[in-house]
Amino acid sequence: MNKIIVNKHKNKVNYQKEMEKIIDTFEESEGVKKLALHVCCAPCSSHCLSVLTEHFDITCVYYNPNISPVEEYEKRFGELIKYVEKMPKINTVNTFKGEYENEKFEAMAKGLEEVPEGGARCHKCYRMRMEYAAEYAKKNGFDYFTTTLSLSPLKDSQIINQIGKEVAEEYGVNYLYSDFKKNNGYLHSIELSKEYDLYRQNFCGCIYSKPDEEKTACN
Repeated sequence: MNKIIVNKHKNKVNYQKEMEKIIDTFEESEGVKKLALHVCCAPCSSHCLSVLTEHFDITCVYYNPNISPVEEYEKRFGELIKYVEKMPKINTVNTFKGEYENEKFEAMAKGLEEVPEGGARCHKCYRMRMEYAAEYAKKNGFDYFTTTLSLSPLKDSQIINQIGKEVAEEYGVNYLYSDFKKNNGYLHSIELSKEYDLYRQNFCGCIYSKPDEEKTACN
């Protein structure tokens, strides 16, 4: 399923509140829920994990075929490992590194190379990564899946959660709605990045989002 989403946002949903509603339904007697959290990088995961560790046993699913080159992919995963090892945890937090499949991203992006950031290419990229997390959650018996992507002020939480809902229905696994930028989440991630000395990249990872001078250097 690779829909190009057009969302007019006539009635915006507060997905932070939707997440809180879901968590409020959890019964202590049922034990700790298991969450597969798609993670794009350590800085974005920092705030998200600080919010979620109270409520879930978490596996950080690192799958980002948009990132290039492979050295950047490995560097970001290394920073995630560093943060997870040091962060305070209430419940368990593990990591899983997905395959490096940049060729799949390039095939998906074909014909959309010049689409502005935040457009159809990005929406398809969100879906590709969230589908991987949903499939991982389904295969491994997780209660929920979600993504760190909504933390970024540059990413539309309405679109991300719409995709999450569709992917959940497709794979038959629960999706945890979220908007991690709420409650100063993005600013908190910056503070945590400084505290834990995390590498903060200046682009999302794909060649189309790199600063112009870096694109020139790569060609």
